[in-house]
Formats: sequence, structure tokens, C-alpha cells
Amino acid sequence: MNWHYILTIYLKELKDSLRDRRTLISMLLIPTLLMPLIMLGSITIMTRVIKQAQEEATTLIVLGGQDSPAVMSALKAEKKFQLVDAGTNYKQAISEKRVRVAVEIPAGFEASLKGGASQTVMIYHYEGEMKSGMGAGEVEKFFRNLRDKTVETRLTDRGLTADLIKPFEVKRQNVAPPEKVGGNIFGGIVPYFIILLCFTGAMYPAIDLTAGEKERGTMETLLCSPVHRVNIVLGKFLMVMTASVATIVVSLLSSSASLLIGGSMMAGRGGGAAKAAASMGQIPTIDPAGILGVFIMVTPVAMLFAAVLLTISLFAKSYKEAQSYVSPLIVVVVMPAMMGMLPGIELSAKTALVPIMNLSLVCKEMLSGVWHWNYIALIFGSTCVYAAIALGLAVKMFNREDVIFRA
Repeated sequence: MNWHYILTIYLKELKDSLRDRRTLISMLLIPTLLMPLIMLGSITIMTRVIKQAQEEATTLIVLGGQDSPAVMSALKAEKKFQLVDAGTNYKQAISEKRVRVAVEIPAGFEASLKGGASQTVMIYHYEGEMKSGMGAGEVEKFFRNLRDKTVETRLTDRGLTADLIKPFEVKRQNVAPPEKVGGNIFGGIVPYFIILLCFTGAMYPAIDLTAGEKERGTMETLLCSPVHRVNIVLGKFLMVMTASVATIVVSLLSSSASLLIGGSMMAGRGGGAAKAAASMGQIPTIDPAGILGVFIMVTPVAMLFAAVLLTISLFAKSYKEAQSYVSPLIVVVVMPAMMGMLPGIELSAKTALVPIMNLSLVCKEMLSGVWHWNYIALIFGSTCVYAAIALGLAVKMFNREDVIFRA
């Protein structure tokens, strides 16, 4: 192994790659524009859709209620509801999203409120459909308020106060710092996109330096030089890794800016933990040390991706063929990253050995300001071992004539 030759090949490949438009797009343009567009665009669209759905009146079908005129009048007077005719099939109307919710008022409902008998009001909705779920919540809130008023009336009639059924209040207060709140909100999403961009940043340079050179006929010229193939592989490997790391650096910078703006937007417009934090004057943030930790932990993964992509792309005879080999690997990369976002999957000694998923889990913790140093060392070390094995396989494939000159 000669570092002079490795550096010479690396600089030569770097110069050629910087002239390639596809490489520049994958390294710089995509991470610079993609992260802000996805982060800010999704937040903007999501908040706008939710706000619009909340402002729209809930289309409501009332089943029964003929003998409960006061309840029907209260429903009609509520501006949040738009009562529509039941038609022939209310279930089909809800399933086809023509109506959000249907409510069934039992016979003698209003009389039972006065007499003290218990009745059941059924609310029919579309499970998993946002507007139907919101509508069902509004209808449930209406009848819950009606129930509370009925109870207060009954207590008043008996000379009792309403405080009798409400002896104490229950309130929630956020005690987590803004970094942990921001880490829980964004911690699962950021590693997912970083892993994906790390892979795509290495994909096109790896294809160009192997199958692309075969197609252009420059691979034979390089192999005829008095340089050992190990040096050639390492030079190309460093170039692919540089492209992957450059993509990560640019994406981290753009995503950090996006998170600062996105966190302010979520705190201002509400939603989950961000709304709770905003109510206490805390805007969700990301631990700056966590961003640096993510970059350090991504480095061995970039090495792994570079070695694997070089090995696979080397089997292809043309750029197009290499794309057909490499593109399905995105699914292999995305699935473990998505598993790291699922609730219930926590960082442990076992999950720390699962490639890609371990990175997603540890990055989520670091962005929240939690540092499990034993798991961090285990993940970093195991990923370096995986990368070394993949790089050794790449060197072995470069030494096989049937692979280099595959017909």
C-alpha cells in the first residue's frame, strides 16, 4: 500500500467527479435544497391542512332524535356542525368521505336525561381518516358537555354544588428541556434522511468510478499503470467516501437551519410536544453537540456504503446496468432506518449491532442530549468492522479479472 499513489488516484478521481454534473447534483444540490424543502414543506403543508380541516364545519348525519327537540336544536345551533340528510346508507357516505360523522341518538333520549335513566349515544366515523376523526372528536365533545350540564342540573335540583363531582383539577406541565423536546420531535426524522442522503451521495460516484469507467474505456488504462490494485481501490474508495461525507455535511447544515425554522413554526402553530413547550415559553431545539455526534457516527456508515457500492457497481458493464443493481439497495437501507423510528425499539446491546438501525437509534438519543457512551463505542466499532469487511471484499473483487473484464 503506497499512500502517494493512493492520494494521486484520489485527486485524479476527485477532479473528474467535480466535472460530472450528476455527482455535483447528488453531493451538493440535492442535500442543500432537499432537506429544507422536505422539512419546511411538510410542516407547512401539514399545518395548513390541519388548520383548514379544523376550520371546516363537520358534516354530520343525525340518526333518530325526533323525540329530543332540545338536543336537535343545540346541534343545529352549533356552528361547527353542518347537519345533512341521512340518505340511504350513512356508512357508505362516511366511507366515501362525503360525510365526516354520523351520530345515533337513542329513542327517548331527552326524556331519559330528565328521568335519570342511562342511554348510549353512538358515534360512527372513519377510523384513520383525519377529518372524520376530528369530526368525531367535536361530536363527542358536544355530548360530553351535554352530559356535564345534565349532571350539574341534577345536582342543583338536589341542592348540591357541581364541585361535588369535580373535587380536584389535573394539569400537565412539561419538565423536559427544549433540547429533549426537539430531539423527540425531530430525532427520528433527521437520522432517516441523513442515512438516505449518505447512501445516495455515495451511489452515483461509485457507479461512475466503476461501471462508468468501464463504459468509457478508461478502466483498462488505469489498470495498466504500474500501481498495485489495492492503491487503486483505496483511491476510488476515498473519493466515494468524500462524496458521501460532503453530502452529509451539506445536509446537516441545511437540516439544522430547517429545524430552527421548523421548530419555531411548530411552536407557533401548535402540535403535540411543540405546543406544550411553546405554552411554557420554550421553543423545541436540537442539542448542537448532538449534530456533531451525528456527523461522527455517520462517518463509518459512509465508509460502509462506499465499499459496498464500489463492490456491487464493479459487476456492471455499463452505467445503466449499475443503476439497476444499486437502486434496489435503497429499500435495504431505508427499512432499518425506519425501524429505528418505531416506538418500542430502543437502543440496547443487541440493536447496537444491527447496521443502519443502530445509527438511527443512537442519533435519535444524541439529538435529545442523551449520550450512551457504551453503546456509542459499540456502534462505532461494529460499523467500522463492517466497513473494513466490505472494503476487503471490494479489493478482492478488483483483483478478479472475470469481474473487471466481465463480458
